[in-house]
Amino acid sequence: MGKQYKKFSSEEKVRILRRHLLEKEPVSKVCEANDLHPNVFYKWQKEFFENGAAAFEKKPGTRERKLEENITRLEKRISHKDEVIAEIMESHVQLKKNLGES
Repeated sequence: MGKQYKKFSSEEKVRILRRHLLEKEPVSKVCEANDLHPNVFYKWQKEFFENGAAAFEKKPGTRERKLEENITRLEKRISHKDEVIAEIMESHVQLKKNLGES
């Protein structure tokens, strides 16, 4: 049976890269401590630098999501107001009927 490889989360990958890039630990030491092949480390590092600009870009859809949430909230308010108006109108009609019968 083949060797089982550990899956690293994005946060773990960044933590491992940080140890080398910021804390100046040698790649060999970082890889040994995490049971990681150096080629994998360098692949992660390449991906990190190629995709680094994405960290500074605004997330697409954030504005749209906020607008949708606002629309949903406003639709609920309108629905509630419609219910209140219907109740008031019903009471008004009932009062007019009662006054007319008196």
